[in-house]
Amino acid sequence: MVSRKTSSASAGVVARAACRVDLAGGTVDMWPLYLFHPGSVVINIAVNVMTSCRITPLAGRHIELRSQDTGLADNFASMAELHAAKKPRHALAAYLLRFFYPEGEAAPGLRIETHSESPAGAGISGSSALMISSTAALARFTGRRLAPEKIREIAQNVEAQLIRVPTGCQDYYPALFGGASAVELNVDGIRREAIPCDFDELDQRFLLAYTGAPRQSGINNWEVFKHHIEGDRRIFANFENIAEIARAMCQALASADWDETGSLLREEWRLRRSNAPAIATELIDRLISVARRNGASGGKVCGAGGGGCVLFMVPPEARERVAKKLVEAGAQMLPFAVARHGVQVDRIKSQGAGSL
Repeated sequence: MVSRKTSSASAGVVARAACRVDLAGGTVDMWPLYLFHPGSVVINIAVNVMTSCRITPLAGRHIELRSQDTGLADNFASMAELHAAKKPRHALAAYLLRFFYPEGEAAPGLRIETHSESPAGAGISGSSALMISSTAALARFTGRRLAPEKIREIAQNVEAQLIRVPTGCQDYYPALFGGASAVELNVDGIRREAIPCDFDELDQRFLLAYTGAPRQSGINNWEVFKHHIEGDRRIFANFENIAEIARAMCQALASADWDETGSLLREEWRLRRSNAPAIATELIDRLISVARRNGASGGKVCGAGGGGCVLFMVPPEARERVAKKLVEAGAQMLPFAVARHGVQVDRIKSQGAGSL
């Protein structure tokens, strides 16, 4: 347990963190898969689809948990009552509170309100970004000084408790740092390196479409994970190629080689689709086909697929045309803009704000 430095329960806090799109290397970031593929890296971009967590002090010991986007809510008379709850409705907030206020430790009265702009099951790591904003908010509220990597570790481990399957690490870094990231996965640890990019250029070259159907990330990733661990040679070979594509994608983005970026995006999707056929749906295949016919360089599902969002790379001159055709084909367009900043934590009722 990380010790407190100071008590800050007299002031409220609000934290905001961005979702992400993944370009290459996903699923390899699940421990211990990347240990079998030396040099593995995941390439992703933080997008301006935001999550937030607001914590407000309350008198007494009463605890209120509210999710503004899902409507899930809990009320507890005390922290002890929260610990005793078998199935809290707002489980994300409840599990994090249990970490920051372990059993036997009293908590001040507080209200936690969370919000996510990501559609349910969009595959753009809305839950992981919300874990980061909520962990950062609780760290500030309780006076803990946590390094970004420690926030990532807590958020990832608590999310694993929630979904009860192995989790990858890549989803938390865009929320922590913003921008374009190369998440390097090594025997001696995980490191995030910023990819130097013209973010204005990226804003013009990508589109993000929501299929309207939630994806099944835990199920799809778990099936691929099991096949890999059980020695499926085809899955192993696919991951070797996906790892190689991710390394090349990093170089292509850094050098603004858009033809190569589009080609790599197409190849990554081909391999990922063969790993788990359920990653694709009839609508996803139709959207990618429509986009390609109208000038898109490539497209791929975000996250584990089976629904959720699809990312498209397009030449700037084809952007409006492709977006229009995707809507006609049944997609809902989400705004694509690179999130320039990582998680931001602000005090309520005080001057001072900061980023981790």
